[in-house]
Amino acid sequence: MASELGNSKKAWSVLIVSTLAFTVCFMVWMMFGVIGIPIKKMLNLNATEFGLLAATPVLTGSLIRVPLGIWTDRYGGRIVMAVLMAVTIPAIWLMSYATVYWHFLVIGLFVGLAGGSFSVGTPYVARWFPKNRQGMAMGVYGAGNSGAAVNKFVAPVLLVAFGWAMVPQVYAVIMLAALVLFWLFSYSDPSHLVPSHVKFSDQLKALKDPKVLKYCQYYSIVFGGYVALSLWMVQYYVGEFGLDIRVAALLAACFSLPGGVLRAFGGILSDKYGAHSVTWWVMWVSWVCLFLLSYPQTDFTILTINGPMTFHLGLNVYTFTGLMFILGIAWAFGKASVFKYISDDYGANIGAISGIVGLAGGLGGLVLPIMCGALMDLTGIRSSAFMLMYGVVWVSLIWMYWTEVRRAEVMGRNANAFSLKD
Repeated sequence: MASELGNSKKAWSVLIVSTLAFTVCFMVWMMFGVIGIPIKKMLNLNATEFGLLAATPVLTGSLIRVPLGIWTDRYGGRIVMAVLMAVTIPAIWLMSYATVYWHFLVIGLFVGLAGGSFSVGTPYVARWFPKNRQGMAMGVYGAGNSGAAVNKFVAPVLLVAFGWAMVPQVYAVIMLAALVLFWLFSYSDPSHLVPSHVKFSDQLKALKDPKVLKYCQYYSIVFGGYVALSLWMVQYYVGEFGLDIRVAALLAACFSLPGGVLRAFGGILSDKYGAHSVTWWVMWVSWVCLFLLSYPQTDFTILTINGPMTFHLGLNVYTFTGLMFILGIAWAFGKASVFKYISDDYGANIGAISGIVGLAGGLGGLVLPIMCGALMDLTGIRSSAFMLMYGVVWVSLIWMYWTEVRRAEVMGRNANAFSLKD
């Protein structure tokens, strides 16, 4: 009994400090979502160049996820997370000294390593809990995505008061403090490690598994879309609705905050009702929201018997923010449910699989901001970003229907496709 109580205390201590560390890492990873706006003005960047700037940290944060997941399986999450956080601190600090575009791109690559922390903490915290509570544990840890919202609260205040260069300096100090707390209150358990003879190439063979590819597709929208919009939304509010950067950041947090914090609740729902049921409804809610968000501001004129009559059709800032809030909640649940799939199907290889799926999500967060910028430069329509994501959701829904829903009975006792139980 005493041993179980001690392990429970360690498990919760690991979960709490790991979530704190991930929140700080994600805050740093999303830094360009706010400071990128004055940098864009300073360097006179177009939308595509801004998208590349915002996406640069996402590149390394995505590519490093697979090896980090494998190293976590092999060496343990405590040491890998601590080293990762320590490596990013100098790069964060140096960001404040960048003066030209290529400086920001190069330093951003090193800052982006912080984004790989997800693939470390997910298997690390999951293995401290029994299988029927792993969805909850991964959901709580994943709530560190709310670092994107924390960034939108902290960075604008520092930016307005001291200038954009103060933001990376303060973030470097915060990262150092988080590293110290993580090391003091986390633990290692040798029984959580996988055999050392497992090779990198062996772990990557999972990419041949159709289920892994399907989970990658799901995660590319629920996480990749979340990252992309967290980077894109402040400048979207400024450009579309003419808001001040502080007001824009506050409204953008209405998407980022629930999109991070409620991931823990999504994990609990996935434990209770199953990964499939939660993910299925997430995709449909996303489809509806993105359909409405895709519609551009439109003026049209019709001829009546009394002469021309002009109408305006488009979302105002309140309706837009409300839809973004709902989308953030849906994607929070979806991020948790995808990883519930992984813990159910690949419990013995969760580090490598979570790294692969996390890579797909990160690449979504890399490609989508660049494509959003390119589409806006090409079409001149800001809502084209949502049109793109609407198409990605369509792919996920079709794939899910053919591989999961279509195979389930829709009538009778075993009709699970539309029930809460998976």
